[in-house]
Order: sequence, then structure tokens, then C-alpha cells
Amino acid sequence: MINSQEIKKGTCIRMDGGIWVCIDFQHRKPGKGNTVMNTKLKNVSDGRVLERTFQVGFKLDDVRVERRPYQYLYEDPSGLIFMNQETFEQIPVARHQITGVEFMKEGDIVEIVTDTSDGTILSAEMPVKTNLKITHSEPGIKGNTATNATKPATLETGAEVRVPLFINEGETIQVDTRDGSYLGRVNE
Repeated sequence: MINSQEIKKGTCIRMDGGIWVCIDFQHRKPGKGNTVMNTKLKNVSDGRVLERTFQVGFKLDDVRVERRPYQYLYEDPSGLIFMNQETFEQIPVARHQITGVEFMKEGDIVEIVTDTSDGTILSAEMPVKTNLKITHSEPGIKGNTATNATKPATLETGAEVRVPLFINEGETIQVDTRDGSYLGRVNE
């Protein structure tokens, strides 16, 4: 059990018959009354997000989690197959449980979060930055770079991102897996 004021980003709690992970929180002291914790919680099984307010001192049932690196191997009907980097055990993970799944390619290392009490897979997280090759992009028009203009580019994983006009097909770029934004060019 944990107190509501101990909640922070990434804390997992058991509530309403499911497991929820905190994605945002705010400690708030109104003019009158007790201090409260405003939280934004995400259900790990279906991805539903809700906002919940707890009084300070409210007891919550916490979930002990374990984070381990797994390597993405391939996709089959049971899900995306990952291999534990230490034991070489292979496990399937559902596509909706992985953040940044559209930027994942074979061989990528992903951090998988599991419940230590029963081994249930709660989520999988791609690294924040990943390097991907551009497979298709329209050529930029010379002299059209005075503004912050962007164009669509298709990556090797099939995802589409917005890139500056000077980026060409065949180049490798760095992408933020949380929102799909272009971070920069990668020199090989």
C-alpha cells in the first residue's frame, strides 16, 4: 500500500479491478480544505485514460513492477515476439501495449514492464530516440528554405513523419518515438 502523495509518473496502482499507470500528476493545495493529488491514469490492458483526484493520505494498492530489456524479433498472429536479453526466453506482446510501435524495426531493444506478482506484461517502451532510414521522400525545391517548411517522408518501418525540405531519400534521421517528431540528421 502507498499513500496518494507518493504517486509520480510511472507508478502502477491496482484500482477498479485493473492495473493503472500514472502518466501525469499534480500536487494541489486549494485555498480551503485539504491538499489533493490530481492524477492522469492509463489502463494498461485497454489504454483507456482517466483523471482521478485523491485526498492526501488516501491509501492505494501499488503494483511492484520489473523492467527488463528485450529484443524485437518478428511478428506473428500471437503478437510481436520479443527475446529476453538475459535468459533468451521469447514472449509475445500485443501491439497496443507498445509505445512507439510504428517506429520499431527488427533487432531494436525495448524495455518491457512486468508485474512481479504474476509476470503479467503491463507495457513495453521504445527508447525515446531511434535512427531510421528514409525510404521515400519528395525532393525539396531549391530556394524554398527561408521558412520552417516541412514535407512528409516515409521511413523504413512504414511510418510517416514530417522532415525539413533539405532531407532526401536514403538519408538516416533521428526520430522521437513519443510523438514522431524529427530530431536531426544522422551521419554514418
